[in-house]
Amino acid sequence: MKIKCPKCKENAELAMDYSVVKCDSCDLDMSYGEYVKFVAHNESKYSDILGDYAGSTEGHSSGSLDEWD
Repeated sequence: MKIKCPKCKENAELAMDYSVVKCDSCDLDMSYGEYVKFVAHNESKYSDILGDYAGSTEGHSSGSLDEWD
């Protein structure tokens, strides 16, 4: 599946099982989890994407991206 490379903004390939993201233009090769974290840290419009990977947030404050490192 084609997605946008977070480093060079060219087309990258996401494996059908969501296991790996690869870009031939800049030799990017990372897991999908690393890709999500990279995009969340580097593109402010996606900074809340990590919330999709958290459990229940009831009774908790939002925290910061640094807590995901």
